[in-house]
Amino acid sequence: MSEQRKAGRARDMERVIEVYIEGCCEADANKIISSLTPDCTHYFPPGMYDGPWESAELIAQKWCAAVAQLGSYWTIDSLIVSPDANQAAGEWTHFKTKQGTVLRGMEWYEFCGQNGVISEIRAYYASPQASDLDRLELGGFDYQRRGFELAPPPGTRD
Repeated sequence: MSEQRKAGRARDMERVIEVYIEGCCEADANKIISSLTPDCTHYFPPGMYDGPWESAELIAQKWCAAVAQLGSYWTIDSLIVSPDANQAAGEWTHFKTKQGTVLRGMEWYEFCGQNGVISEIRAYYASPQASDLDRLELGGFDYQRRGFELAPPPGTRD
């Protein structure tokens, strides 16, 4: 991919994420859905929001409900895109205005190479480690199938 084409693809990816976040803030289901593949999956830490959410329609429905019920509003605080990998990562702030709560975190975005929209979102939250959990991972995310390490090498720091 030429540098010019990469730069254009990076701008396109950034714009898709911006439209997605705008749709979330505006409780605009059509805008949200237009940014996602129909079978997009949104992963969360275990026990959060009854996730994972497994369709563009469900993702839109849940974020629109969050705006209505919690006064949710999101900002994109930083964004990095990799056109070669069809991936992006961004830090965000989620204001739950009706609760007076502020959440900060980041999301990892996978893009569908065919149509240029988001096919997967993995949300990570900035918070203390939950002392009652042995594994702090995304609920429903198949780490083994994706090739993530499941344990350190044998004999490591025994």
